[in-house]
Amino acid sequence: MAEKKYYVLSDLPYAYNALEPYISEQTLRLHHDKHHAAYVNNANNDLKKLEAARQGDTELDMKALLKDLSFNIGGLVLHDLFWDNMAAPTQAKKAPSGALADVINGEFGSFDRFKKKFTQVANSTEGSGWAALSFCKKTWRPIIMQVEKHNVNVYPTFKIIMVLDVWEHAYYVDYKNERAKFVDAFWNIVNWDKVNERLERVMKEDKQA
Repeated sequence: MAEKKYYVLSDLPYAYNALEPYISEQTLRLHHDKHHAAYVNNANNDLKKLEAARQGDTELDMKALLKDLSFNIGGLVLHDLFWDNMAAPTQAKKAPSGALADVINGEFGSFDRFKKKFTQVANSTEGSGWAALSFCKKTWRPIIMQVEKHNVNVYPTFKIIMVLDVWEHAYYVDYKNERAKFVDAFWNIVNWDKVNERLERVMKEDKQA
């Protein structure tokens, strides 16, 4: 029987202080090493509980366990996307280009209008959650997604190409309870090349997939 695989905490694609002054080293260490790591560990623990149940060793509340697994997998996947769609201020561009610029302009009319709408979604997310830019291959359109927690209001099968974490642990050390200031700061460290790369990869796939 093949060895079972488990989730692994991904490394950051930059140094802990690379996103300063917009995200501090302290915040990044806490966010990545504690919060993201917890979702990875909890997802693996859930998988092990499922394995034990399949072997008949224990009885489980499957509804509760699968809900918890969905939450933790959502957390670890969205964080992987989040780290990767940011870059040091000296490397981040002010606006997208290429295919990404084309689809944003086609859907929203301009980058500034998209930025305004995405900011509204991020600031109005209820409680803990995410703002995400997704791409629908059935309509060939970019659609903003407002995710509660890590797994609520997700559009099934839509490819996520950019995310912004608006859980309090993402910004409280740096911005206290002022989420709007954190959201404004985010625009200074978006890795538009990476977001465009994700979009181009999606667009090469089957439109109906």
